Order: sequence, then structure tokens, then C-alpha cells
Amino acid sequence: MDLSNKPADLPTVEELLAMPEEEYMNERQLAFFRWLLLEEKRKLMENAAQTTANLAEENVATPDWTDRATIEEEQALELRVRDRERKLMKKIDEALKRIDEGTYGYCEETGEPIGLKRLLARPTATLSIEAQERHERMEKLRAS
Repeated sequence: MDLSNKPADLPTVEELLAMPEEEYMNERQLAFFRWLLLEEKRKLMENAAQTTANLAEENVATPDWTDRATIEEEQALELRVRDRERKLMKKIDEALKRIDEGTYGYCEETGEPIGLKRLLARPTATLSIEAQERHERMEKLRAS
């Protein structure tokens, strides 16, 4: 997580983690996570623009079929990565909506706090660790 361009008025990670539990998802914490999510979205949009430029650049006819195959494989890989990023962008938008609605940081299954450490690791998280583990166990049972 690159916090080098974080505005000075936002808390640091250390300040965030030092806040009392009863201040969970206070205005400063929400502002920090809004900034974090918007920063991630900005980076994803830059990547998408770069991919578009790369694909336009590499779309030149290549006479050597092995070179062409390599280029097509690289393009396919880049498109798969961008598709994952597109899905992440949707999750970021949903997290920003939860901030606006006042539900960000709370498990959508139990209503309990997700926790700052988990949100720092995965700002788009919608489930607490316990609820996520339950979901994963259920998925394993269904797969068996």
C-alpha cells in the first residue's frame, strides 16, 4: 500500500490503529478509506489507459508467426489482468457507496465490525474474517 501521496490531514496507519474501538469508522477513518479506495481506483484507471495504448501500439502486422503468437499471448494475458481489475473497480465503487451509506467497515452478514487491520489489507472487504472463513468452509463442502 503506497501512502506516499496521502494528504497530510488524513490519519497515518499508526494513528488509525491507535484510535479507540468506540471510535470505529469515525469521520477521519472513513475519510482515510475513501482516499485509499479512490487512489486504488485511479491506479486501475491508469492501468486500463496504458493497456489500451499498448494494444493499439502492438496491433501492427508482424510477418513472423512466432512473434505474432507471442504478442497475442501477451495481449491475452494483459486483457485477463484488466478483466480482474475491472471486477476490482466494481468492488471499489460498491465500497465507496457503503461509505456514503454509513455501512462501510461492518460485516454484511453479521453487522459486526470488520476491523481496521482487515480493511487496511483489503479495503473492499464486506465480511469479517470469521464470516469469510465460514463462507470458504461452506464452499469447500459444496465442492466436495
